[in-house]
Amino acid sequence: MSEKTARKVTYSLPGDLLSEMETAVREGAAPSYSAFVAQAVREQLHRQHEQRLKEAFAAAAKDPLFLEDVEETMRAFGESDRELDGTTEE
Repeated sequence: MSEKTARKVTYSLPGDLLSEMETAVREGAAPSYSAFVAQAVREQLHRQHEQRLKEAFAAAAKDPLFLEDVEETMRAFGESDRELDGTTEE
């Protein structure tokens, strides 16, 4: 999100967490407290997105219809793959 579209919000943080953030910003971890918080939120959202993908892949790996579709796709492209790696029989 660009600074032009940023909105001001208010949150409460534990004092010790705020002190650590202030130290991190002073040491150059981010140009401002807002930038530091935005980056932390982005990272957490990214982790949550990755976790949802991991769970979806785990569920798909147990889905017989999905696995059947994968096998069918692998068979359909098998000949093309062999042509690309030079292992086709003439």
